[in-house]
Amino acid sequence: MTTYTPHPVPAAALKELRVTDDAGRPVEPYLAREDGVPVDCVGSPLRCCLRAIRAGERVALVSYAPLRRWAARTGAAPGAYDEQGPVFIHAEECGGPDGDADGYPFARPGALRTLRRYDARGQIVGGRLLEIPQDAVAGFDAAFAEAFADPEVALVHVRAVEYGCFQFEVRRAG
Repeated sequence: MTTYTPHPVPAAALKELRVTDDAGRPVEPYLAREDGVPVDCVGSPLRCCLRAIRAGERVALVSYAPLRRWAARTGAAPGAYDEQGPVFIHAEECGGPDGDADGYPFARPGALRTLRRYDARGQIVGGRLLEIPQDAVAGFDAAFAEAFADPEVALVHVRAVEYGCFQFEVRRAG
């Protein structure tokens, strides 16, 4: 059981992203295939439901600006920290993460993650590199506890080091 709640891309954002992504491009859904045609994506993370893509699913690779979406809801002004990057989502509504899922998503021991900390204004106030340990839950819990020990930290974005892709978000409780 995790101490902190991993959040996927919000449903309202997904609805928009399934039409036009955050770079202004129309979405081009396709069928995920084992042979990697047209895109090698089976096993890649889905940010709508926080699990891996399975062969035969209709998916889309879209540009997503997670901080921009959060700032629009909260009134923050991230300025230059408003990054966008590639994420996979289901091409149609999927119902979100499995409520019975145990652990943090995409927590493969040995994988490298960046945990970026943002304040209520949307400004970066720190971060850290995490090599996911064998006990991934304990590793993430400790990293989030460290982040939220700083009272300025409002949320943390977890990103893959290899591609810089947004993985999920954790918000300060309460």
